[in-house]
Amino acid sequence: MKLPKYPLASSDKLMTFEFTSEGQKGLIEKLVRFQETNVKNVYNLAFGDKDLTTGDIDDKVISNNGDSEKVLATVAATLYAFTDKYPNAWIYATGSTKSRTRLYRMGITKFLSEVTEDFEVLGEKDEDWFPFKKNVEYDGFLVRRKTKK
Repeated sequence: MKLPKYPLASSDKLMTFEFTSEGQKGLIEKLVRFQETNVKNVYNLAFGDKDLTTGDIDDKVISNNGDSEKVLATVAATLYAFTDKYPNAWIYATGSTKSRTRLYRMGITKFLSEVTEDFEVLGEKDEDWFPFKKNVEYDGFLVRRKTKK
């Protein structure tokens, strides 16, 4: 996505990324974590504010820092970095609430032509997977980097 992004920090394994949201409510630390699942090459994308006490992700808090597109573009940048290192990975994402899942769907929809240049995108509906389509409600999303020809 050709949008402004926040600078990212990560470890060598590129499993966890940190960045700082800057907006109406000040500076808010964010985390993106790719977690292995029990299915080979499938990772869960966890995202949210960094709990400054525990260091864990708080995906329930609503920041409303006025920079949602920049945050979305930054999370998308982690997908590129992660799939550069792990090209066979499928990444699963869903919101912690139905409204968050809807926000993710709206973000994918808004930038669908750009996203599908580099990624295969599937939507989960009724425990099955379908190619992502606009104006369809999904329970989750699965993305994989397209192989370069």
